[in-house]
Amino acid sequence: MPRIPFIEAAFGLPNQSADQIEARLTKFHRKLLAAAACKDSAENDPSGNPLGYDLELDTSPRKILAHDKRVNERIRRRANELVLRRKRRDRLSHLTREERDTLRVLKDGVELVAIPSEHRADELAAALHDEMPWMAPATEVVWHAMRRAVNSDDGILKIPPLILDGPPGIGKSAWARRLAELLGVPSSIVEATNENAGFAVAGIQRGWTSATSGKPLQTILRSLIGNPIVIVDEIEKAGPVHSSSGKPHGLTEALLPLLEPASSRRWDCPYFRVTFDMSWISWVLTSNRQALLPEPFLSRCRLVRLPKLEIEELIFFGERQAERRGLSDESRDAIIAAIWHSAGRDQRMSLRTVIRMLDLAETLEARPLLH
Repeated sequence: MPRIPFIEAAFGLPNQSADQIEARLTKFHRKLLAAAACKDSAENDPSGNPLGYDLELDTSPRKILAHDKRVNERIRRRANELVLRRKRRDRLSHLTREERDTLRVLKDGVELVAIPSEHRADELAAALHDEMPWMAPATEVVWHAMRRAVNSDDGILKIPPLILDGPPGIGKSAWARRLAELLGVPSSIVEATNENAGFAVAGIQRGWTSATSGKPLQTILRSLIGNPIVIVDEIEKAGPVHSSSGKPHGLTEALLPLLEPASSRRWDCPYFRVTFDMSWISWVLTSNRQALLPEPFLSRCRLVRLPKLEIEELIFFGERQAERRGLSDESRDAIIAAIWHSAGRDQRMSLRTVIRMLDLAETLEARPLLH
């Protein structure tokens, strides 16, 4: 997989204070003086001059002290200058040792998942469509993105920001998670209905008791893959959040810089206060009511409208997933019977409910038998 620099920082630089550097430079200067004095004494000065001063010009204590003072001032200025240069280069000096160690895994950059061929792109799209055919409009967008990646210079996958708009319970988030599994990239999900959704995306500034980095960055730190899929669920329900000073900290303010290509390439993390390249993340935003979608997101994302889920499609999904998970015929038949029963009572079952039944059946079948 291709590898890119991800963090704007330098690792391995000595983390010494100005006082420590000054002490080292002073010690080195004294060694130079002693070496020079010994050389002059041996070659030109039979009387000896261990300090190396020009005794013919002025040997008064005041002159020697003035000379030492000027040297010490120069050493102090040099030490402060070196500290400033190191801070400008490593950009990590404000972090604790533990936090620097956390970011050290990014020293050699991160890997990016690439699509090797158009044939592989076709296979992935076909597999996704075969499992969730009602999501065809979204799968088609991803399919074209994969083929474009193959024809690019590096083959790196980058899906444009998507808004999947459709009825609740049709599997928008499940589709995105399954897409990540097929592609071999990590994924994370942010619930927009959470009042702290903005903090979950961008992180919380240092100084707060709950300060932490955002989920997208945590996902990359954990996997060292720079192009994960990040899902933001029910984006239309995200409400405004303001600090005590009135500054907005909602999901819109947190997410928009990450959706913009220019700003996401050099994104400043509020928690670490370090710059990262977040431009390779693939964003999937879901919504249930298009009319409530925030305009800033509509202007930056590809809107994909999805149909409601029919009973036959739910049964198809239940059958295929039961086979994929290796469930018994009895479990499969019980799930299908429950789907038909809900339809007979005019209570439409959601894909989320079917997945929960599949999970339960898998758990029950994995239990040891009691004799």
